Amino acid sequence: MNRGRLGGLPPAPARGDAPNPLLVREAIRLRGVVQGIGFRPFVFGLAERHGLAGFVRNDGECVTIEVEGAAGAIEAFGVGLIAEAPPLARIVAFERASRAPCGESGFVIRASAGQGAAAAAIPADLAPCPDCLAELFDPRSRFHLYPFLSCTRCGPRASIVRALPYDRANTALADFPLCPACAAAYRDPRDRRFHAETIACPVCGPRLDTPLAEIVAALRAGRIVALKGVGGFHLLCDATNPAALAALRARKGRDAKPFAVMVANEASLDRFARPEAGHRAAAAGPARPIVLMPGRARALAAGVAPGLAQIGLMLPPSALHEVLFHALAGAPDGIDWRTQPLPVALVATSANPSGEPLVIDDAEARARLGGIADLIVGHDRAIVTRLDDSLLMLADGAPAVLRRGRGLVPEPLDLGGDGPCVLALGAHLKATVTLTRGREAFVSQHVGDLDSPAADAFLREVAAGLTGLLGLTPDLVVCDRHPDYRSTRIAEEIAAALGRPVLRVQHHAAHIAAIAAEHRIDEPLLGAALDGIGLGDDGTAWGGELLRIEAGAWQRLGALAPLALPGGDRAAREPWRMATAALARLGRADAAAARFPTQPLAAALAARIDRAPVTTSLGRLFDAAAALLGLRLVQDHEAQAAMELEALVTTPRPLPDGFTLTAGQLDFLPLLATLATPGLTPTEGADLFHGTLIAGLAAWIAAAATEFGTDRVALGGGCLANRVLADGLAAALRRQGLTPLLARAVPCGDGGLSLGQAALARKF
Repeated sequence: MNRGRLGGLPPAPARGDAPNPLLVREAIRLRGVVQGIGFRPFVFGLAERHGLAGFVRNDGECVTIEVEGAAGAIEAFGVGLIAEAPPLARIVAFERASRAPCGESGFVIRASAGQGAAAAAIPADLAPCPDCLAELFDPRSRFHLYPFLSCTRCGPRASIVRALPYDRANTALADFPLCPACAAAYRDPRDRRFHAETIACPVCGPRLDTPLAEIVAALRAGRIVALKGVGGFHLLCDATNPAALAALRARKGRDAKPFAVMVANEASLDRFARPEAGHRAAAAGPARPIVLMPGRARALAAGVAPGLAQIGLMLPPSALHEVLFHALAGAPDGIDWRTQPLPVALVATSANPSGEPLVIDDAEARARLGGIADLIVGHDRAIVTRLDDSLLMLADGAPAVLRRGRGLVPEPLDLGGDGPCVLALGAHLKATVTLTRGREAFVSQHVGDLDSPAADAFLREVAAGLTGLLGLTPDLVVCDRHPDYRSTRIAEEIAAALGRPVLRVQHHAAHIAAIAAEHRIDEPLLGAALDGIGLGDDGTAWGGELLRIEAGAWQRLGALAPLALPGGDRAAREPWRMATAALARLGRADAAAARFPTQPLAAALAARIDRAPVTTSLGRLFDAAAALLGLRLVQDHEAQAAMELEALVTTPRPLPDGFTLTAGQLDFLPLLATLATPGLTPTEGADLFHGTLIAGLAAWIAAAATEFGTDRVALGGGCLANRVLADGLAAALRRQGLTPLLARAVPCGDGGLSLGQAALARKF
């Protein structure tokens, strides 16, 4: 047996003696994303075209094919499997073996083999393809305006799968027997829905429990609608209606955190934002993520993203959402309306009480969302796996994932080499789970902050779901080094139940290891971890670190100059505390009370600042700058101060002598002194802060790269979600002859930690 990788066909196996020397037979096994994307119908058509007999079938591990015919035809068939595979296919292993010819005639799709070892990969949920959209808005089609249409190339996948192999019986569509028309299409090799496991129509498929006209009327009246979508419920309201937004914020308990907005089509993006080509491509892709892009002033109600320059826009992720926008647009004829900009925009935010997991069940929605939504709309197709919307930004000219969810999960990342099976539980904030299998890493959907019993249960649910669906028992369980994180305790409980060891990985080493894993770098790597806070090896709070990682080990090479962290975790919620710490370093702690008159604890805190713990966190430096400039003293949500500071940037410019660099320590005290000077406007300060930060970090990293003897550097940590910083730092490093590596497929922040933990553990 021979094994190959995508990009090249493995050599044909040696032929044995066959009864007919002109007739040969081969068995082919394909692993990767080869189920749920129309691969078997594709194989059927390819075999028929080359005049081959045999069969194709799914099993729990892969797609298995046997073909019989002329040797040349089989060789051409093998080439076609890779060269002509469906666009969403991802073949990671291609195995061939000889079989004895048996004189078979005809090619068939056989019933799937049993559950197996579940080595196959499940495709992510996919937005409607162009052919389905054409049917959706064609009055002559039996799928006209049907909210649940799909085919072999689109529709729900990961959110509805209960088990592998990917067959209808193992999905949430199992409860919907096919009508004669759908059954005929399913059996017809020349039909676009041949073996489409999610095939459904108005006669036999799922149905909404509320008329579309009632939903439209509620939205037009300024009411809040909870709508069951692909991976869970959305809370929807008119994004141009300030009163509707105010009501949504009040009911959800979400004071200022930005909302995502869904618009009708790609042409409508320009009405509400100034998208670049990369924004358009990302938003219009089959994953249909939320994409951060520069917003247009006054195009939406101010309450959508208060104080921010970027807004998160998304396009309809399902036929249901397409039909809704069609109705909101006045039910125009044909499909041309999808290419025209429309003024309709809906807030589309996760339907959950603040801090709790996404609601996915109709009964659960009525119980948990009754105090938020005016209208709750469900349907009778179950959501098996809850999946928040994915979130992307552009960083250094290319898409970068900020939150993994619908459209991206559970497709694996290729680690470039085999290793043990590892289960990693991430950290406390923005938690995810990673499970490795061979050379693949399955990074879960966004779980969120583990501040509630419901979130705790969700993390356990995700870990159990991954291991159960893939049929794996981990050899090792990995977590953060912080002993009080809920993810750490859950990891310890899972490891004890399985009788497996636990490995604790330093927070910032995991950030750099995640980038190394994504870029498949095995050699030693220099990285800058620019983050909020994680427990350091010395017991202090780190967050601005130069690290060297190699073969499961890490070494700290440098750090930002420490600042006091008065109040510990409370300082992350109250930036005035970090500004007081900055004043104390400047010898001006006694000015804190006058500087922050709305904070009655300022004087007392300043008096005992020398007893506070310290931090090297870049995130806390952002907080200090925002408070010194009077921009944000108390945060309503995480990173609000940093995001508002970024929103003010016009042209980043470095302050001359704004930092010092000594023995690996980068100190921005001169910059803080300037920011503390009365009369500096927040906009001027934002430009100086970002420009000096970029210059200082670039000089710091370049010096270490020279000493280290490398021309590559990983840039990780949540601060890289700041596009001004990410773009500016990457450009500055290139000017110094260095190649920056940024997180792309997993979040740069704590949502990518589980991948880094797993990658380090596999080499430990």
